[in-house]
This record gives sequence, structure tokens and C-alpha cells, in this order.
Amino acid sequence: MTVRHVLDNPARSALLGPHAHLAERRGDVLRYPADVCPFVALPDEPDENTWADAAALLGPGALVPFTGVDAGVPPGWEEIGFGTGVQMIDVGIDAAGDDDAVPLGPADVPEMLDLVTRTRPGPFLPRTIALGTYLGIRRGGALVAMAGERLHPPGWTEISAVCTDPDHQGSGLASRLVRAVAAGIRARGETPFLHATATNTNAIRLYETLGFRLRRTVTFRAARIPGAVPAQAGGPLAARPGADEPAV
Repeated sequence: MTVRHVLDNPARSALLGPHAHLAERRGDVLRYPADVCPFVALPDEPDENTWADAAALLGPGALVPFTGVDAGVPPGWEEIGFGTGVQMIDVGIDAAGDDDAVPLGPADVPEMLDLVTRTRPGPFLPRTIALGTYLGIRRGGALVAMAGERLHPPGWTEISAVCTDPDHQGSGLASRLVRAVAAGIRARGETPFLHATATNTNAIRLYETLGFRLRRTVTFRAARIPGAVPAQAGGPLAARPGADEPAV
């Protein structure tokens, strides 16, 4: 079997590694808690038992967001495509701390959720901050920009939830926060990486300017388990499970 890089199936690498304490598991299928992160981690070559385990773990009608796996879904399952994205890795970012970038914690979550709702950088849930460090910049006491850490494969940490209030875009806050988050990752001896939708050329251009380069393209996919759809399924944060789109 070909040995794959840990970033080829990053959610699985994270849940089998540094994020193992967060993993919910059934057979070979792992997932984050539903209020932390929507990703489901499938093995590289899923079989019929894999899909049965996924159905048992998530339940009838649930959405199974995944990436890094090139396999068809079982008969009777609805496949949903979320489009193509890019995976970019740090090759020379000028990582640096920022005096204005303050750590965000549980007390800040309501403001963080409000900012995400207005900017839609990708999924951010009530306990997403359990994944790593999140930093924010405030103006007049209000949270106007943030960025943080999401997937954590061994030796790597994903920068995620990069977003800026529309009234403060264009002032370089996203760049400053990406550099600050990257500095914390580098301090642990790890390498930053990130994802963005392939159509978000402004974000990709920003990341290239900061010192990231394209590693590979990815396909954000999901499969709907047969059965009744849970009341919470299909919400706005579930709609784009892998699409981090910084508001620059």
C-alpha cells in the first residue's frame, strides 16, 4: 500500500494523533464531537463496513463531510459535492506575534459565533476553540477579526476561521492574525497549513503573499446517510465543511 502524507487525509491524521482525545469512534470511522468540528475521518480505502460504521456513529439522515478519500458512496446514500479547494503550506511566512492579537476563550464564543455568521469563513461551532489557540483583534471593545487553529496532524497545524468584520476589511487585520497564529505554531516546532476554496482567488493571493504555496487541490465532499434528516442538519455552518474563506 502506498504510504500517504499526513496532510492527504488531515482530519484522520489529527484524530489518530494530537486530537485523539477528541475522537469519537466506531470501527475505522472517527469524528469530532458535533459541537466542535463537522469533519468525519474515513480510512483511505473505505469498504462497506466503513460506511456501516459511519451510519451507526452519526445516525440516519446525518451528513458525513469528508475529504482526502477517493471512493464512491454506497447505493442509497446521497452524495453532495461542496466544490474544489486548495491546500497550502507554509514555505516562508514572516511569522510574528502581534500586541493587538489577544487569546480568545469560552467567554468570547458568542462574539466569535456572531463574527462567523456575518463573514462565513467556514464552520465554527460552540466548542471549536477546543481544537487549538484562537486570537482576535478588538476595536472599541468589539471583536472585529479572528483566526485560529483547527486540524492538527502530527507536525502540522491548520490555520482556520480567518475572518474580518466587513467594516474593517482592507486594513490588514487578517494578515496580522495569520502571522500571529503561525508564530505560535512555529514555536511548537510545527508547520502551518491551511485550506481555501479554489474560487477564492483573493484569499489565495493573500496567502501566497504571506509565504504559503499550493501543496495540492482537494475536493470537499459529503454523503447523506439514508433515513430521516435530523432537525439540525443542513444549517449554514454545515453547508461548507472545508471552505475557509478569509475576509481580507
